[in-house]
Amino acid sequence: MRLEKKSPCKVNLLLNILGKRADGFHELETVMQPVNLCDEMTFECAGPGLQLTCSNPDLPADSKNLVHRAATAFLAAAKISDGVRIHLEKKLPLAGGIGGGSANAAVTLSALNELFGSPLPSKKLHELAAALGSDVPFFLHDRPALTTGRGEKVALLENFPALRGKAFFLAHPGFGISTPWSYQNLARFPEALNGQAGRAQKLISLLQVADLSVAAAGFYNSLEAPAFDKFPVLSLYQEFLREHGALATLMSGSGSTTFAIVENLAAAENLMEKFKSHFGDHGWRATVEI
Repeated sequence: MRLEKKSPCKVNLLLNILGKRADGFHELETVMQPVNLCDEMTFECAGPGLQLTCSNPDLPADSKNLVHRAATAFLAAAKISDGVRIHLEKKLPLAGGIGGGSANAAVTLSALNELFGSPLPSKKLHELAAALGSDVPFFLHDRPALTTGRGEKVALLENFPALRGKAFFLAHPGFGISTPWSYQNLARFPEALNGQAGRAQKLISLLQVADLSVAAAGFYNSLEAPAFDKFPVLSLYQEFLREHGALATLMSGSGSTTFAIVENLAAAENLMEKFKSHFGDHGWRATVEI
């Protein structure tokens, strides 16, 4: 049996850091929106052992890869000794703040569970996902969500009326930003490190009304503070996007991907052409309907 799966990404419409916890993680509240731009993955029973291949040579194919770790965790939890072959066709940028690796891990858990006849209940899959990374549990679902704690607590939401019919333009500058670096450097920005709780629920309420121009004021990302300080071009991206029709724009996650929301796909494609003309065609660019 062979399974072919799409592995989507996400953007954070809000990422509000509420302080550092005693366990070393950061308490946060974030509103996450799935984005239908995907890596492609294949799964099949094939022995012996676990075999992982990847189209991107910059990604390791061993235990340093989240896919490998997810598969290893699943096989151990399900007490399966059969061999598995996984191929990851990587189309999304690395270290982009859009959760590509986390999605790969979540898709691996759910696909292997399907491949082997669902030996693990959804609760166990969520536990394995949470142990792999803060964003991984979100990708076990395909809906917007409010995530809290260190990101492992996922409350699913209905699709937002304010985003209905809209489109994304996403731009990755060709360099990544390390998530650990972003969080470590938050200490230099006390206001960003210790955000005011409640921003997420306020934004959710605004997005439930079909007026993005009002909701856009609630978009916020604490991690922009260290990112913009080191990489000012990301701030220039947002200035340009606002000046050329973006209804809302923000850096996603720890960066470095910046996204803009516009009225429709045609507007997104037009914005992408203007962006390329101004900033050049290096890096990764994409448009997609919401």
